[in-house]
Amino acid sequence: MSDETNDHIRLAAPDRREVLRAAGTAIGGVTVTALAMNSSASAQGSTSPGRPSATGDRNSAALGARLRGVQHFGLTVQNMDRAFEFYTEVLGGTEIMRDGDFRGERIHNTLLTDQEIIARERGVNPSTMGVPNLREGTQRLDVRFIQFDNVVIELLQYRDAEERMGSGNSFAEPRDHMSPAYPRSMHICFYLRDDVDFNRFIRDLETESARRGMTPVRANRVVTVTSERERLATALEANSNPITEGQSNGWTLIYCKGSEGEQLEFVQALGPVKTTFDAALEARRRLVRADAG
Repeated sequence: MSDETNDHIRLAAPDRREVLRAAGTAIGGVTVTALAMNSSASAQGSTSPGRPSATGDRNSAALGARLRGVQHFGLTVQNMDRAFEFYTEVLGGTEIMRDGDFRGERIHNTLLTDQEIIARERGVNPSTMGVPNLREGTQRLDVRFIQFDNVVIELLQYRDAEERMGSGNSFAEPRDHMSPAYPRSMHICFYLRDDVDFNRFIRDLETESARRGMTPVRANRVVTVTSERERLATALEANSNPITEGQSNGWTLIYCKGSEGEQLEFVQALGPVKTTFDAALEARRRLVRADAG
């Protein structure tokens, strides 16, 4: 694959934004955040939220009105095939497309300029900071997109050029033992259906992942444990944390690691909190309809 082909097609392809109308289908905090962004823009004297300016020029509208919502969450993985198996065969996502062997100056600069500047400022070799050399093709980037009901997950793997696409080793070692309390940490949150038994879902997720040799897949417990043996021995009802008061009444959650050690969350929204999120979603849809009109 030539640099010219990479530069012309890869990663910046506008039709990928057509995969989802995420603003109208998002759930949870994404919807509330988008609503808040529009309200904030309006309060600052911009155009009406979700609408173009009085002149009809979309490019003069508030920033939030120029977005269509969240298109995907990206996850850099150590083993592409293993991660793909987890998100498709275990969690049930559907592959949209895959692409890869990205290299060349333009894509290198597109993704890595800020890290290279920091390396120069610190007087260190960029590779020691985990910066791959896509510019000269020493390393390559592969991607796969996976569709869930309301969002897309993008898996990315940076590998040495001689490594086989998909199952080769990652260029950089994973960052281990990272608490979710660290600033810049991110997680992927999955939404359980209303009629699903949360505790059984977590038990079955761990069982199926273990069967496939995906040992990093471990869910937290709501009781205190001091070893992996104790974690595994907890009662079924310790697999989830239902909240029964305050603004989050009806919200159930648990944190869990994925097949690459990434931070996941599973949630279920019932009762009062479901009403809150449903109302926010409907309000957002009204804004989208008004915008389209």
